[in-house]
Amino acid sequence: MFRKPFFALLILTLLLAACAPEAGTPLATQAPATAVQPTAELLTVEPLVLTDGLGRTVSLAAPAERVVSLAPSNTEILFAVGAGGQVIGRDLFSDYPPEALAAQDIGGSMGEYNLEAIVALQPDLVLAGGINPPELVAALEELGLTVYFLPNPLTLEEMYLNLETVGALTGQEAEAAALIESLRARVAAVDEKIATVTERPTVYYELDATDPARPYTAGHGTFIDLLITRAGGVNVAGEIETPWVQLDIETLLVYDPDLILLGDAAWGESAETVAARPGWNALTAVQNGAIYPFDDNLLSRPGPRLVDGLEALARLLHPALFP
Repeated sequence: MFRKPFFALLILTLLLAACAPEAGTPLATQAPATAVQPTAELLTVEPLVLTDGLGRTVSLAAPAERVVSLAPSNTEILFAVGAGGQVIGRDLFSDYPPEALAAQDIGGSMGEYNLEAIVALQPDLVLAGGINPPELVAALEELGLTVYFLPNPLTLEEMYLNLETVGALTGQEAEAAALIESLRARVAAVDEKIATVTERPTVYYELDATDPARPYTAGHGTFIDLLITRAGGVNVAGEIETPWVQLDIETLLVYDPDLILLGDAAWGESAETVAARPGWNALTAVQNGAIYPFDDNLLSRPGPRLVDGLEALARLLHPALFP
């Protein structure tokens, strides 16, 4: 049993190959004045038509004013682009920003959502995410709801596209564009400093130590791997093609990481618990006290806080460059 309630579902759903969404924006046209009312203006707003991560065409008569979010990353994106006031329902795990807790909890533990509660909220839009299976999207559509599936991004560029898409869906295009510009500038600032790095420390990032003899870490293609590399480090499991990997102490002794980052610190893991594991005191990171708690939400939720995660990693790996 995983210590994180939705970790098993996350492992399955993050493997879905997602198409980048095509952003669309509402258009307004001015109708010609009639002979009877020469000064009257008629504005016609065309429907918003977008293709989602499942390849489905989703139409909205106008930007959504009442939104239900089914994933923590989606909730964070909605608030970040200025649509927080439009969120009327959110999944159980959406706890950031704190204002999100004011929206009605519609479940989501082990993938089980309260469909009746979602329907009762009468949303203009249900925003699904990568942790939601296509079957859930179909079930919600059968209930007469408009559902947009926001795909899991595989790169920061794809994450920016998701921000742009949510901005379009909610009528917050300008704020989404400003946010993307700000995030790009922050990433560029990290890239500029890391470009001067000549030595890259090796990193073991722990996801789940429910079985302390074989804890989970992140392999190739995950955001954890991507951001450790971009922050100037080397993920010890980065060459393993499986996204989620269990490593035993014998394998870790071969890798012998310079740093240990505890993404499961919120679940009770610490420098003391790591050092107490049989054989772990032989690791260089344990001997040097280079074991640090890390907020896993910054790397496991594919939203704008990924940039916070990149900056936090860069400070840990290269503190001299980020005073």
